[in-house]
Amino acid sequence: METTVVLLKPDCIEKNLSGEVIKRFEALGLRIRGCKMLSATDALLKEHYSHLADKPFFPEIVSFMQSTPIIALALEGANSIVTVRDNLGPTDSAVAPKGTIRGDFGTDKMRNIAHASDSPEAATAEVARFFQDSELF
Repeated sequence: METTVVLLKPDCIEKNLSGEVIKRFEALGLRIRGCKMLSATDALLKEHYSHLADKPFFPEIVSFMQSTPIIALALEGANSIVTVRDNLGPTDSAVAPKGTIRGDFGTDKMRNIAHASDSPEAATAEVARFFQDSELF
């Protein structure tokens, strides 16, 4: 069993799709180990998107991710990282196939409904970044 992180982004919150997205993950047999709504701070976003922090579009990412609270999920299941990413679809919602979460609800590369951990190492770091041990069940 592995645990992965999903962040429901502002476009997901604004479109009132949080329940639908969570429902899709639960239908895949994934179990919620942690769930919380939070306002992303500059420091949190700089750490989370450190690979993009020096890009000219980084301020736009920060502005978008702070436009509403986000929902952080820790989801557990067999092969949860691959399962979540396959069901989200490609990062660019414009090319994501229908039937995937991004293909059904996303708009583009940034407004793509959710972030998901892309590797076991990233999942471990992101679980620790977004959840304290006492917040995981």
